[in-house]
Amino acid sequence: MNQFIKRYFSDNFNENNSSQFLNSPKQQGYYFPAEFAPHKATWLSWPHKEASWPGKIEKIYPNYSLFIKYLALSEKVCINVNDEAMKQFAISHLQKASVNLSNVEFFIHPTNDAWCRDHGPAFLLHKTENKKAIVDWDYNAWGNKYPPYDLDDVIPTLIAKQFNLPIFYPKIVMEGGSVEFNGAGTLITSTSCLLNKNRNPQLNQQQIEEYLINYYGVEQILWVDEGIIGDDTDGHIDDTVRFVNEDTVLTVIEENKNDENHHLLQHNLKQLKQMRLLNGKQLNIIELPMPDEVIYEEQRLPAAYANFYIANKFVIVPTYRCKKDDKALQIIQSCFKDREVIGIDSTDIIWGLGSFHCLSQQEPEVV
Repeated sequence: MNQFIKRYFSDNFNENNSSQFLNSPKQQGYYFPAEFAPHKATWLSWPHKEASWPGKIEKIYPNYSLFIKYLALSEKVCINVNDEAMKQFAISHLQKASVNLSNVEFFIHPTNDAWCRDHGPAFLLHKTENKKAIVDWDYNAWGNKYPPYDLDDVIPTLIAKQFNLPIFYPKIVMEGGSVEFNGAGTLITSTSCLLNKNRNPQLNQQQIEEYLINYYGVEQILWVDEGIIGDDTDGHIDDTVRFVNEDTVLTVIEENKNDENHHLLQHNLKQLKQMRLLNGKQLNIIELPMPDEVIYEEQRLPAAYANFYIANKFVIVPTYRCKKDDKALQIIQSCFKDREVIGIDSTDIIWGLGSFHCLSQQEPEVV
């Protein structure tokens, strides 16, 4: 039944909007806030797909629950679960981690997988009025790599209807991990992902920029070319470049010239140095090391310290039992004077080819 909800509402939405951008979020005064802006909540989808962590899914729950423990200390945590049995299973793990369950709310919203950054709602705030909306982009599991994904695709609409929020339907494929925001009109993304023909082959770069500008309420799109080796999303930006304030980015570099990532990330760094923000200023660029290779079953995993999540009082950083962990945590802590940086071992979680940022989606606070 849920699969038909999005189709119904999106069809009606298009009937009421003769021009694609005439009544877009941007035109109506909405924008997508930066992750470092105040949150009302963090949204998650409880991990349950064994094929995402073959032979290892049970090992991820302690550190996933620890992630939730820190989130619940400073904001509400909203968790999508398939049914009451999954809710009780989740509660049992959260209790073991001493999570403040009074700050956790469950929603019976069935999902195919756990990657809420990509299938979850894109929450927008209005620039002048005390209101919020949701963009429900289409979702195809990173170029139809991991069907089925019909349940994931409808999650934003279910949440919008739950809270009676306005919904916008661009009707093109977009993932939350592919875009990064400074909250002041600038969006950074990657050509390797958004221009990949497995997403929106009917659109060119200029057309994709029009969608980004109109549905995220931004003014400027900046592009880097590359993602990291092992990233099955075709190069999500949240593994490589992250805004920590309006004019500063952390970007990962690989110091080992013999590593496959070295040239790719140096190329991105060169591009970042050439960029200018809306005010004409250069980006303030802080370099973040890559961890040593994480290999499991002869597969290189997309381990990166950049896949951190910025909560209200904490920055949760994936670590990898690597000698570079402490250096990375110190660099990230230097960027966040008002938050405590917490490292949580992601060595098992990254077997799913993503980490804490990939698993989460923020809901901004109306201010």
